[in-house]
Amino acid sequence: MPLTFDDLLARARSLPTGGRRAILGIAGSPGAGKSTLAEHLVRELNKAGEPWVAHVPMDGFHLADAELDRLGRRERKGAPDTFDAAGYAALLLRLREEGDGDTVYAPGFERVLEQPLAQAVPVPPSARLVVTEGNYLLLETGAWTRVRARLDEVWFCEPAETERVRRLVARHQRFGKSHEDAVAWALGTDQRNAGLVAATRDRADLVVREGAMPAFRSLG
Repeated sequence: MPLTFDDLLARARSLPTGGRRAILGIAGSPGAGKSTLAEHLVRELNKAGEPWVAHVPMDGFHLADAELDRLGRRERKGAPDTFDAAGYAALLLRLREEGDGDTVYAPGFERVLEQPLAQAVPVPPSARLVVTEGNYLLLETGAWTRVRARLDEVWFCEPAETERVRRLVARHQRFGKSHEDAVAWALGTDQRNAGLVAATRDRADLVVREGAMPAFRSLG
């Protein structure tokens, strides 16, 4: 039978065992729906009682535009070397090791500004499951190799390619790009990054297609 969203909820709910905190990673190419899936999971799992699931996006580890300019990488923003991969891996380790300690603060990302926001995401000790999502959770180069070992499971979002690109163009337009610039970025920089991400698909524990992501059915 095809995988359903209820199946995903049950699988995520079962990850924390023995009183320890678990970390679920959601990977996929730009526009694949990683954030939407993570947000739905967190909302549904937290519906009853005290919230016990936190959402920590990888996007908070984007290098700031000023640093990308210094490095000469601004035009490749979103590529693996435009993130602080070592910092992200270190945060995942801290989240795992400090599950019963103090609140851990993670950086967030402001889509309108296209900039990271320091310490914007609190993860309280009550969070027994952390859902993190990003393009490069399964990449096997540089500091990204440390990420996979710190995740209990990684799911790979795989919508239809035409739908992924359509959503990506719409997102770029929503946050200020003209239609022409949005298409150029989606089919240029984003597409090169998508190729890198797609090559990591086989390292995931689970491939999630659109049928298991009910929110996408209403996205015209």
